[in-house]
Amino acid sequence: MTETIKTKIIQFLEESRKKSFSMEEIAEGLGLQKSTDFKNLVQTVAAMEREGSVIFNKKGKVKLPMKRVFVEGTFRANERGFGFVTLDEEEDDIYIPKEATGYAMDGDTVAVDIVQVADPFSDRGAEGKVVEIKQRAISQLVGEFTLFDEKEIEESDLYGVVQPKDKKLSELKVFIGAQGIRPVDGSIVIVEISHYPEKGYSKSLEGLITKVVGHKNDPGMDILSIVVANGIPTKFEEETLAAADAVPDTIDPADFPERRDLRDQQIVTIDGADAKDLDDAVTVKALPDGSFYLGVHIADVSYYVTENSALDKEAFDRGTSVYLTDRVIPMIPQRLSNGICSLNPNVPRLTMSCEMWINQEGIVTDYNIFQSIIQTSARMTYQAVNQIIEDNDPETTKEYAELVPMFHDMAALHHVLEAMRIKRGAVSFEDREAKVLVDGEGHPQEIVLRARGVGERLIESFMLAANETVARHFNQKHLPFIYRIHEEPKEEKMRRFFDFASALGIVVKQTNGSISPKQLQKVVEDVADKPEAMVVNTMLLRSMQQAKYSEENVGHYGLAAEDYTHFTSPIRRYPDLIVHRLIRSYSEDVSEANQNKWAEILPDIAMHSSQMERRAVDAEREVDALKKAEYMADKVGEEFDGIISSVVKFGLFIELPNTIEGLIHINNLKQDYFHYLENHLALVGERTGLTFKIGQKVRIKVVKADPETREIDFELVAAEEVEKLQAPKADKRNNNQKNEASRRGKKQRNPEKNQGKRFEQSGKGKPKKAGKVKKKKPFYKGIKKK
Repeated sequence: MTETIKTKIIQFLEESRKKSFSMEEIAEGLGLQKSTDFKNLVQTVAAMEREGSVIFNKKGKVKLPMKRVFVEGTFRANERGFGFVTLDEEEDDIYIPKEATGYAMDGDTVAVDIVQVADPFSDRGAEGKVVEIKQRAISQLVGEFTLFDEKEIEESDLYGVVQPKDKKLSELKVFIGAQGIRPVDGSIVIVEISHYPEKGYSKSLEGLITKVVGHKNDPGMDILSIVVANGIPTKFEEETLAAADAVPDTIDPADFPERRDLRDQQIVTIDGADAKDLDDAVTVKALPDGSFYLGVHIADVSYYVTENSALDKEAFDRGTSVYLTDRVIPMIPQRLSNGICSLNPNVPRLTMSCEMWINQEGIVTDYNIFQSIIQTSARMTYQAVNQIIEDNDPETTKEYAELVPMFHDMAALHHVLEAMRIKRGAVSFEDREAKVLVDGEGHPQEIVLRARGVGERLIESFMLAANETVARHFNQKHLPFIYRIHEEPKEEKMRRFFDFASALGIVVKQTNGSISPKQLQKVVEDVADKPEAMVVNTMLLRSMQQAKYSEENVGHYGLAAEDYTHFTSPIRRYPDLIVHRLIRSYSEDVSEANQNKWAEILPDIAMHSSQMERRAVDAEREVDALKKAEYMADKVGEEFDGIISSVVKFGLFIELPNTIEGLIHINNLKQDYFHYLENHLALVGERTGLTFKIGQKVRIKVVKADPETREIDFELVAAEEVEKLQAPKADKRNNNQKNEASRRGKKQRNPEKNQGKRFEQSGKGKPKKAGKVKKKKPFYKGIKKK
């Protein structure tokens, strides 16, 4: 009888619109009229409260407890201790405060309790607490080894400690047992983790050294540490190298009668002066009716890197070549990339070709995609092409006299294609790129901006045209394929960008529906000649979703293209190699069985390729930040002009003309007490009204540059005057405390006392061993968010 009443009570509470009820209301709702029934009801509800199925509110009314539905996602750590949990691409990230991370490390799969929901009417997102670590992402890490002295080793049974190189793990230490490899002090090592942080030992791990990468003082070790820490392989497997060695250095065109022979055409490569892997070549002809013929010919890497071969397996694992300051880590062995697969001049090479006929509006009216043999006429550089087209340089023009008419046709076709893309709404980002030039020891000597003349732009236009044409072909054929997609920006990020633009005085026409690329293109055009153009471009890029690979074609938002893929760089990108393999596969077999085969494997290829691309980009950015900090280290005390690129609660980020960015912390702005005005993205002086805004020109002095943390600090020398804003009156003491705590990279004033796990300080100051780690029973089975 009691269980029946319990069920009825739960059902009544769940189905009623009210959230809480008195006993009398429940009795009435259940139709209980007898005194004995009421007494039984009271006893049953009391029992249900004890077991937690109902609760009483402050007014003594009965209600159902809030269901604790946890969500599952990936934890992304910040170097300052807090983090974010990513659920999926449709959901905003959940902020996790430093004290609520539950000892999660970067990349861990975690269950999260939402303690504060997002506010749809402000920028405040959801906040949560990690309640369970479902799966650890990091099983090994790279760090610098410090050797304990003999007494410490004897008393602790530990050999030393490793400080992780990853900034997101910088607060952790890995204690190394006396077993296994015993490196010298200062070695850069790979550690296999055996025990993770837990209560009482939140900053310490235990591990075993599995490999010595080198010594911290070895040339190039700083970059190599980043490479290894990101899991990027530095050497090819012996089987892969043997397979590359077995590939012949030359080809005989007579052996390939099935390929179209294009060796009589005027075809050239156009690349940077230091490029060695020349994987794309082009030819252009202006036709009598005002239209153009464009031929794009790409090295047929897939002919040599065959499916499931040793070369293929390692190319898949790597996913992409990685381009760092002083080295390239190739996707395939250089014997292939710089040899038989490189479209060097005056030698026959196997290629995949896409020839297109393009009208005066930039529309491809006809095309062919086929296997070919070419022989390039010249190895051109961007500089030489720019000298011919833009500068009319007499020497360069004379040297390449036979090719000059084609280069002018190329420039004309480029302008047609560019106008077509602008007309349909493609967003053209003028993102400045800088190159760090280093000496033989890897020390930065100069930072120069990468030039983008007409030579660079026309090759980009031709590659875009080929990529679109190949993607459109396979989409129209309804065959399983791999696309390069760029999804629409998330509404919330766009709203924040528009708020940011409005704060700069940029008028943006907003709509209730989705934002078209053309609207964003208009924003970029409107600020093109203004000082804040660089900042607006950067913020808009950050507001976009990341492009990725997918077997599902959803188009490319940034290019305003319905169909897009990567066809043009199979030497350095695995998806391009797969596109070539698909072209060959479908030219021979379009059976249902073959289509099913590709439909099954393409999703994994797309996902893995996107992950490897992200890994490469992360490593490239880390190396870039390292070398920029190293470059500025000997410039402490020097002054530079810059522009305010970002305004945050804790200060101003300043970008110099060479793209180096540093922080002026709010505590170092001595002119006044400053308030952060979020709606204006500005810092405003309380007494003087002195205002700092994005895009404002400043003069700074370098006060600190730390290659280890990759941080650069500036102090203000002078600033361009701008219209003053009104600062609100506020409690200075409280705000000062907030500013101090939010210092980028600043450690807390009262750091956690227990920094070691198996090497803790006892009351007598001697190292002691922590107890054995007990395996905890799972205390929560999370509900994964769909």
